[in-house]
Amino acid sequence: MSLMGELTFFLGLQVRQLENEIFINQAKYTKELLKKFVMKNFSDASTLMNSSRKLDKDEGIQDVDITAYRGIISSILYLTVSRPYIMFVVGACGRFQANPKQSHYIAAKHISKYLKGTQYYAGCKIDRKSTSGTCQFFDDRLISWFSKKQTSIATSLAEVEYLATSSCCGFNNR
Repeated sequence: MSLMGELTFFLGLQVRQLENEIFINQAKYTKELLKKFVMKNFSDASTLMNSSRKLDKDEGIQDVDITAYRGIISSILYLTVSRPYIMFVVGACGRFQANPKQSHYIAAKHISKYLKGTQYYAGCKIDRKSTSGTCQFFDDRLISWFSKKQTSIATSLAEVEYLATSSCCGFNNR
């Protein structure tokens, strides 16, 4: 492998190797996705999904092109390799691939807008630590929430996953 030079791209992941660190992201794939679906000039979204919009069958709403909708969903689904936290919302949109409506297409576009704004995700800009959290709802009412700043610093979501895996397996460098 050393005859081939430094690894810069592997299975759709961009790889940047430094002396003691390896940075992994899918920014190039995200840019290509936005270009393919004519969304590169859209504004960014600060949230992954609009919390006031609920996805359901929307029987009376206008249909959209099934092929285009499936293309967007499958393209975004590939990004879950390095960004597993988007899996829930992509799965929620994916449930409607058999009969997508305009509201589902708008939700998929919103995910794309979020991805556009977070191509080079690195957490907090001050200390570069990511924050995770959960919200528990009962019907439409928030009953509990939790938020915690992570102890690890990561410059890509793929790196976050690798750090999480190593901490679960007990491979922390101490």
